Amino acid sequence: MTAPSTAQDLSPRPSAPLVSIVAPCYNAEKYLESSLRSIFAQDYPNFEVIIVDDGSTDNSVQMLTALQQTYDFQLYTQPNQGVSAALNHGLRHARGVYVATPDLDDIMLPESVRVRAEYLDKHPNVGCVGALIIYMDRDGNDIKQQRVRGLRCLKLDEIISGAIVMGAPVSLYRMAALQKAGFYDPAIKVQDLQITLRVASHGYEVHQLPVHVTRYRRHPQNLSRRYRTLLEADLLALAPYQAHPGYPLGRAVTINKALKYAVKADKKEAWRLLRSIPLRYWNAVTLRRLKSLLLSHRNPR
Repeated sequence: MTAPSTAQDLSPRPSAPLVSIVAPCYNAEKYLESSLRSIFAQDYPNFEVIIVDDGSTDNSVQMLTALQQTYDFQLYTQPNQGVSAALNHGLRHARGVYVATPDLDDIMLPESVRVRAEYLDKHPNVGCVGALIIYMDRDGNDIKQQRVRGLRCLKLDEIISGAIVMGAPVSLYRMAALQKAGFYDPAIKVQDLQITLRVASHGYEVHQLPVHVTRYRRHPQNLSRRYRTLLEADLLALAPYQAHPGYPLGRAVTINKALKYAVKADKKEAWRLLRSIPLRYWNAVTLRRLKSLLLSHRNPR
């Protein structure tokens, strides 16, 4: 790749595998320049950048076209089909050994690609290596940080029963694993859980490093507005594994996650979701959701 003048001047390192950074874009005009600046400030010497606009209705395409004068990236456009279809579009053009899929409203830390690529270099059994997020608000102010105790090593059984998501903005995938997985199912509009499961289902391990690699932008009320979409996507992602003994527990975990937002947004829906969890799969989280729901009825606003 040809780095822009604003990027760090790095000596070529032929042994460094090519990393394809494939980024979907939808109405991200406000954050595009800062996000691209962070991508091209990576301290890893061998990467290409592919951006797919998924039918943006703002000025994203015009801005991206203008930014190509500064940054060396491929730009493709498609009618709005969702992030999974946008990633598939970009992957058709990707040549990398590894693949990163950042969001274009987030900020990649300078060592983000390097620390994950070096880990995959040393661990051929790992199909996806994730890391940690620093959360920021829409104005770029840090809010909190993810924390884990040491390295997490996950296999399919644990991922299914825990509905464990390795977030796409902090994951680096082995291209061979994505190819075996058949890339993304475009019918599932959210990519994170489906691809974590697909990679693991082909015998690859999924690891999470205890290091922060991305500043993730949290928009006001974004999850509470989108919880139905996320729930539908996660249940569809889990559906192929219904014969697995961990599936009922994974389904319960997924519904518990949605209940956090349904309790506030739609109490009728929250009761329906609660009743859909068999009692034997209730846990402390389910009971907290029930308590919140009961208290909200006692203290209506």
